[in-house]
Amino acid sequence: MPQRETRRILLDGVITDMELRGSLLHAPDGRSVHADAAVHLPPSVPAKIICVHLNFMGRVDELRTQCPDAPSYFQKPVSCLNAHRGRVVRPRGCRYLNYEGEVGIVIGRTARNIALQDAAHHIAGYTIANDFGLHDFRDTDRGSMLRVKGTDTLGAVGPGLVTGWNWHGKSLRTLVNGQVVQSTTLDDLIWDMHYLVTDLARNITLVPGDLILSGTPAHSRPVQPGDVVRVEVDGLGVLENDIVEGASAISDECGAPPTDSDKVRGVALGEELRE
Repeated sequence: MPQRETRRILLDGVITDMELRGSLLHAPDGRSVHADAAVHLPPSVPAKIICVHLNFMGRVDELRTQCPDAPSYFQKPVSCLNAHRGRVVRPRGCRYLNYEGEVGIVIGRTARNIALQDAAHHIAGYTIANDFGLHDFRDTDRGSMLRVKGTDTLGAVGPGLVTGWNWHGKSLRTLVNGQVVQSTTLDDLIWDMHYLVTDLARNITLVPGDLILSGTPAHSRPVQPGDVVRVEVDGLGVLENDIVEGASAISDECGAPPTDSDKVRGVALGEELRE
């Protein structure tokens, strides 16, 4: 299948699916816009976002933990979705907002109890993701990752949906202010894209638009307001986001506050995993 990229953008105020050809995005009605001038939206409308905890050997080694026997997962609420060039908000009073460059799998056909050899037929295509984590809430979440990964704006995906793409041998890089901070090839994945889809579909019905985030490599670290974070994947393009500070601190009227514990720092700063 030849490689093809589509993007969801706001065109004259209307959500429009566009096809990327060169540097221009083309609408079915003949209108076009330069990709750099477009207001991007997430490339799919998922019912759910499922993420892998650990899926790169380099990350396993960095955290000085054992390679799991099988993938484990958590969910991000769809309300956290963000897009290419969207602003990622670090709430006031928080310190440990980490980038996590990843590849996102977009489901194209309903999948339930499928064979591994058929997984590709249920994938619409691939996109780039930055699975930002607000580790200040790791103690509060007690393993659920709900606030850590589900806080508003922390689900950056895009810029487009690419079909006909093969991940073998492709490189993934994350850059902060132009400096490379993560770099690997997707051959370092423990479980590949087809495996993840097949595994999840044993228990959970995956529907068109659903997103599966396939894990991040080593060297996820905190970023600061003012930083620009780019994730580059061969064949999938570039996902870029600005980090900004929230207008106000998280309310202390209810619930636990952000914390700065050994466990929080251990994961945020790439030290031993303490879970």
